[in-house]
Amino acid sequence: MAKVKVEGLTKVFGKKTKKAMDLLNQKKTKEDVLKETGMTVGVNQASFEIENGEIFVIMGLSGSGKSTIIRLLNRLIEPTAGSVWLDGEDLAKMDSKTLREVRRKKMGMVFQKFGLFPNRNILANVEYGLEVQGIPKATRKAKAMESIELVGLSGYETKYPNELSGGMQQRVGLARALANEPDILLMDEAFSALDPLIRKDMQDELLELQEKMQKTIIFITHDLDEALRIGDRIMIMKDGALVQVGTPEEILTQPENQYVEKFVEDVDRSKVLTAENVMIRPETINYEKDGPRVAIQRMKDAGLSSIYVTNRAKELIGVVHATDVSRLIKEQKNDLQEIIDKDVPRVTLDTSIHDLMDSLSTSSIPISVVEDGKLRGIIVRGAVLGALSGTEVDFNGFNTASTTS
Repeated sequence: MAKVKVEGLTKVFGKKTKKAMDLLNQKKTKEDVLKETGMTVGVNQASFEIENGEIFVIMGLSGSGKSTIIRLLNRLIEPTAGSVWLDGEDLAKMDSKTLREVRRKKMGMVFQKFGLFPNRNILANVEYGLEVQGIPKATRKAKAMESIELVGLSGYETKYPNELSGGMQQRVGLARALANEPDILLMDEAFSALDPLIRKDMQDELLELQEKMQKTIIFITHDLDEALRIGDRIMIMKDGALVQVGTPEEILTQPENQYVEKFVEDVDRSKVLTAENVMIRPETINYEKDGPRVAIQRMKDAGLSSIYVTNRAKELIGVVHATDVSRLIKEQKNDLQEIIDKDVPRVTLDTSIHDLMDSLSTSSIPISVVEDGKLRGIIVRGAVLGALSGTEVDFNGFNTASTTS
């Protein structure tokens, strides 16, 4: 079951909502509704699901409805139509008391403007949400200290907001939201007021925190680079309507229409695509059972000058080169271990293409992609160039014809 399920969620601002809804049901656009009724469509019949533990990014330009939708999710704004289900419960059917409890205990919110109390120190700011719930002082202080430590602000408890940088103030806002131990974290343009370098640091911080917390995070942004960097899935909105939902790779490589295609055309793909996206299957030998004659034969069959070496568990040991293998055969030796070159370039599945370009340009052999010590694939220049150019190049499932990358 999805953590959050949204069905037909619609918000029309104004008094003639019935007429506006009739027009929307006739597939009229936001502009049509405004022209015919004077009503503004904030969100137009959006349906989607958010899985437990994922970072779900909602993005779009100004006026697309992204900030409205996040307030519909916790009923800070009442929907005109549609429903929001949280853990199988319909928020629309909750009375005000139950809804307050859900907001306090299941949802935390972090805003673009930090919203800190200038006359409270950092500890008191982080404690605030617990304080209004009537949590005993000792308990709320312990929880607040845990959150402060989690966001890397230990030692700043007695400081005041005006003594901290913008990035540190946003960490306080994040700590305050986390102190309630919410299931869902709502982040509305949380980093957009920060300088670019601080913003990138906060994105890194959020990803590191998510590895520990495994929260469901709904993140609003107008910045596609930010969305692609942190999102497990991205929902793109236009004029209040949902345009496309997909992974960063799907958004980049399979745009739903011309709007999304235009949206992503200037994205630096090297920072979004990873080793897993461009790796191909390697040709290998198992040094525990294969000798030099098997190695040379496989290289000849595949047209290779080098071949990767693994053990029975498929763990990467290194690489052997044809010249060294041929020498072993002439010397009538059978043990490959003495010629295995263990100094091979290695990256992980989630290494971005941008971060492996230097290794790719200097290495005489393909870059190995390793997970838990096991060889998962290799990266050659052709596959990377194809991915960066947007060309559909399907290398998966095929052996590379050359070890030159």
